[in-house]
Amino acid sequence: MTGYEALRSDVAWIQLDRAEIRVTGEDRARLLHAMSTNNIRELAASEGLYSFFLNSQGRILADAYIWNSGEFFLLDTEPELGQKLYDHLDKYIIADDAYLHDETQGWKVFGVEGPNSLERAAKAGLPVPAVQNGLTQFEGGILLRAATTGSHGLRILVPITTQIAALDQLLETVPQATAEEARVVRLENGIPRYGEEISERYLVQETGLTEAVHPNKGCYLGQEIVERVRSRAQVHRHLKHLRIEGTTVPVAGTKLQSPEGKDVAEIVSAVYSPAWKTVASFGYVRTDALSGDVAMTVAGTEPPVVARLA
Repeated sequence: MTGYEALRSDVAWIQLDRAEIRVTGEDRARLLHAMSTNNIRELAASEGLYSFFLNSQGRILADAYIWNSGEFFLLDTEPELGQKLYDHLDKYIIADDAYLHDETQGWKVFGVEGPNSLERAAKAGLPVPAVQNGLTQFEGGILLRAATTGSHGLRILVPITTQIAALDQLLETVPQATAEEARVVRLENGIPRYGEEISERYLVQETGLTEAVHPNKGCYLGQEIVERVRSRAQVHRHLKHLRIEGTTVPVAGTKLQSPEGKDVAEIVSAVYSPAWKTVASFGYVRTDALSGDVAMTVAGTEPPVVARLA
């Protein structure tokens, strides 16, 4: 079984490239609560959540999973965002008893993902968190219940110098999926990531990732813009999961058009899906093109290549 097949139907492991920031100090929760879009103050020990970090114009500077260990907060983000997020937070630490520690180089990070991933990890002796976005610590490592390719999976952080027998045994008995195989499954399952489908170009509401934003937590950086867009219903485009006919993968920036020939969407990522026998994609679609049965065509194709909501 290939890594791609295992991720879709069973379990596979992925070598993950992530940035890790530890936040300590008495004011750590206050700092993160004021800087992020989600409710950090009510985040219990051993629990986590997904959140955005915005600039003052309401644009998305970064995203991260934030976990509360009880003694510190761990921010887990995309590798290209680590320094950017660190500098952003550091700029706003003035009189706070809060300290940032870039620990990216200190961890090996593995993903164990797929429909049977939790069961297989538990059988191997790993302390799987009981709830989604939960956290457990074991033998110097940290096990986080979150996935990059779908709804089922674990993110396992192990110190560079540490060997954990249960983890080694698990990785030896399940297939490894490559980064490209993981990307295909991620796009099939409609899981967006910062750096491809999300960037500073977009507003919170445009992404549709409502789980990243607490609706009434109070003030945070960028909150005024988020609330203004919400109250005025000024969302002109939405990130949508798409299927595109055929085997030709359109490049990012390709336009999708209405039957009248008007540009109504823009592709931001796409990949050929062996399971679908067609292209899995994400695109930002104009709000006025989302009514009824959405049928768009890829600009410049003849005969027209059809794209629909997945």
